[in-house]
Amino acid sequence: MKVEQNFNEFNRWVERKYHIHLDDYKDRQMQRRINNIMERNQIATLSDYERLLDEDPVKRAEFIEHLTINVTEFYRNHELFKSFEKYLVTQLAPQFDSLKLWSAACSTGAEPYTLAMILEKNRLLGQITATDIDHDILQKARKGEYSQAELKNVSPADIRHYFMEQTPGQFQVGLPLKKRVSFKKHDLLADQYETGFHAVICRNVTIYFKPEARDRVYRNISEALVPGGVLFTGATETLNSIDKLGFEKVDSFIYRKK
Repeated sequence: MKVEQNFNEFNRWVERKYHIHLDDYKDRQMQRRINNIMERNQIATLSDYERLLDEDPVKRAEFIEHLTINVTEFYRNHELFKSFEKYLVTQLAPQFDSLKLWSAACSTGAEPYTLAMILEKNRLLGQITATDIDHDILQKARKGEYSQAELKNVSPADIRHYFMEQTPGQFQVGLPLKKRVSFKKHDLLADQYETGFHAVICRNVTIYFKPEARDRVYRNISEALVPGGVLFTGATETLNSIDKLGFEKVDSFIYRKK
C-alpha cells in the first residue's frame, strides 16, 4: 500500500496524536519522507506504522525528528549571516536599548548560539529565544555540544574564546553564550507567537510549507515584531506580496516591519 492512498487519514491521526499539522507541508516532500522512514523500518502500511508509533517511544521520537528537517550549522550561508550581523549592529542596536531576538525552528542550537556570539562580540545587550517543534532536538541544543566539523564556519579565535574543548574535536558552548539563550518548544504552524521581538530569524523552514501556510507564518512573524524589527530568511526563501505581509525589503533576505 502506498502512503498516498490514506495520507489524509494519516494526517488527521498525526494531528490528533502529536499536534503536528502535516496538511501545511508540501504533499510530495512529506509523503516521500514518510515513505522513506517506513521503508527503513520495514513497515508496509500506514495503519501498521500508526501502531508502531503508538507502541514504541523511540520510533515515535525518530518519526518527529525525521519530519522536522533538523539541518543547521553555525553561520549558515556565511556571507548572508555576516550581512545580517552588520544590519543588527549598525541599524537595529542603535534603535533599541536591549535586543530581543527569536531563532525560530532552531534545530540543534547552532543558529541561536551564533546570535549569542554576535551579541557578545559586539557587546550588545540582548537575549535570544530559541524554539523548535522537536523536544529531543531542543534537549541536544541545550547541551550545546558540537564537533569540529559543525564549527567549520567559526574562526579558531572564536572557538577558543566561546567554546571549551571537551575531548579532541568535541566542543562545549561556554556559559556566556548559554546565558543569552532560552530554549522553548514551539510549533510555527499551530502555536501562538510571542511578541515584542526586534528580529526574527526564520531560515530554511518555510520552503517545506504550502504557500498558504508559509504566508500565514510570515503574517504571524510580522505581528511578533515591533515596528522597525526585521525578519531574516534563508537563501532559498522569498516573500511574495511583502506589502500585504507588512514588510519592506532592506537587504538580501532581510525584511523590515513597516
